[in-house]
Amino acid sequence: MSFADAEKTLSRLPQVKGRYTANESLAQSSWFGVGGPAEILFKPADENDLQQFLQHCPDDIPITILGVASNIIIRDGGIPGVVIKLGREFATMRAEGEALHIGAAALDFNTALFAQKNGIAGLEFLSGIPGTIGGALRMNAGCYGVEMRDILIDATALDRAGNKHVVSASDMNMQYRHTDAPGDWIFISCRLQGKAGDAAQIKTHMDEIKAKREASQPIREKTGGSTFANPERDIPGAGSAWQAVHNAGCRGLMVGGAQMSEKHSNFMINTGNATAADLENLGETVRETVKEKLGIELRWEIKRIGIKA
Repeated sequence: MSFADAEKTLSRLPQVKGRYTANESLAQSSWFGVGGPAEILFKPADENDLQQFLQHCPDDIPITILGVASNIIIRDGGIPGVVIKLGREFATMRAEGEALHIGAAALDFNTALFAQKNGIAGLEFLSGIPGTIGGALRMNAGCYGVEMRDILIDATALDRAGNKHVVSASDMNMQYRHTDAPGDWIFISCRLQGKAGDAAQIKTHMDEIKAKREASQPIREKTGGSTFANPERDIPGAGSAWQAVHNAGCRGLMVGGAQMSEKHSNFMINTGNATAADLENLGETVRETVKEKLGIELRWEIKRIGIKA
């Protein structure tokens, strides 16, 4: 599939130093390996280029920010308007004492590794989270008892009009897998607080996290991380999302080429020929089954973007 009016949309966009590409395939950049194209893909040259683009892009053209698509289903119809993908210019890393200045396009794992090499502890959990720092900020990502809000000093974002905002975790009301950051904000960098530590001990902790993931999660498959957020703790007998999926009999459930993992029941996998529709339909089937059998309403943790084919 392609967008028939892509060239028309392209003609309305401001001049940039970066690069525009019309009808750019996104499936191969998605961890699930599915999805339609971006009508226009924009890779800004630097922060100023991105800011200038936002200030001059027509208001009626939709804008979507995309990281490495590790926790996203890109629908089969693709993403209309402009998809912004930040490159290496937004992946810089710098240590300042026990704090880190990190670009939003930096991978979570690379951030943890950078901290380890600089003898900064407290960020090891990031090595167990797929994706980029920008995505981690957006959803207050976390694992093994630590979340982004626990280490965030402040984050810098640009809004749809190109205005810059510097905010703290409390400013964004960061909660479990949620922030109140406006949907049009594009995170470009942040400062993270660590603490002095021994590089060898930090590496040992990261190795332990890696071993736990490999033992319990289908990380060798085409997957997208946790499908559903854990239910609210005040729901009687709710437990974790994986327990709800398992107890409802949905472990291993398949729709087309999509399957709830046998290894970890809160992970969806593309067994080889799944479409985005298969994955989304599987997720909705699981949600309906869990609601019907257990009275628990699971909330998607995976974000679904674009239009259905």
